[in-house]
Amino acid sequence: MGLSSDNIHGLILAVSSSIFIGSSFIIKKKGLMKAGASGTRAGSGGYSYLYEPMWWAGMISMIVGEVANFAAYAYAPAILVTPLGALSIIFSAVLAHFILEERLHIFGMLGCVLCVVGSTTIVLHAPQERNIESVKEVWVLATEPGFLVYSVIVLVLVVVLIVRYVPRYGQTHMVVYVGICSLMGSLTVMSVKAVGIALKLTFSGMNQFKYFETWFFTVIVAGGSILQVNYLNKALDTFNTAVVSPVYYVMFTSLTILASMIMFKDWDSQNASQIATELCGFVTILSGTFLLHKTRDMGSPPSSDGPIVVRSPKRPSSNTSSD
Repeated sequence: MGLSSDNIHGLILAVSSSIFIGSSFIIKKKGLMKAGASGTRAGSGGYSYLYEPMWWAGMISMIVGEVANFAAYAYAPAILVTPLGALSIIFSAVLAHFILEERLHIFGMLGCVLCVVGSTTIVLHAPQERNIESVKEVWVLATEPGFLVYSVIVLVLVVVLIVRYVPRYGQTHMVVYVGICSLMGSLTVMSVKAVGIALKLTFSGMNQFKYFETWFFTVIVAGGSILQVNYLNKALDTFNTAVVSPVYYVMFTSLTILASMIMFKDWDSQNASQIATELCGFVTILSGTFLLHKTRDMGSPPSSDGPIVVRSPKRPSSNTSSD
């Protein structure tokens, strides 16, 4: 079965998006490193990176990538576009290897592969999404009890992570920063879809911006994006880029698929084989994430660049064999 003209356009946009987003991780990391050398680092709560042109170049690259990704969903189905996000991980890891000299241990590489395979398995076996023809239809789906409960749980978890866990574990546990980005990202993507539908219908002659619902979703997109950028900066400034990008992709993709299934009730059209395959994909993701966490420091020598080392109040002076 060949690709349609729209699918080819979506494919090109999705690949372009991955290239821009993957390179943005590296460019932003370089900007964060330069800003941290002359001011308070982002990982310690500083915002000196806002005055660094390199960081802004990375932000522009990420914005271009996100716009291309947004446009890809307008042409091609999610089942084609979403798996291609894994290309940004590979592109980012290759650039980090040559530009930032960040190297993954062999088991870290295996973990990265497992994450990509698991995420791709889930997405490729996800059901086709329903056709949405108005913002009000999305609003009805978003205000049903199931998705409202999910939204409340996500928002409570984000608040708890920010208030309780960021001050205590943000500098030592990558999942705190990445978890905030991923949880909020799952709600942001649902709002992005609503805004995309509004734009598409508006361009076709049916103005959707006269409805309150469209502006509500727009505010969620703006607020969620700012929150994600802030904590993604902290994660990039504190931890290895080659580890942050795949873990972020895995958590973000998994939670987004979960949010989509709850909101659009995708499981209604799935059989036992599809569900079992998706469960295997989740197990694969968990295995890959475990390997990435356990081997995140094994690929870099102890005397490597300062900005990549996680700082702690005191380090034991006894024999520090790699653990």
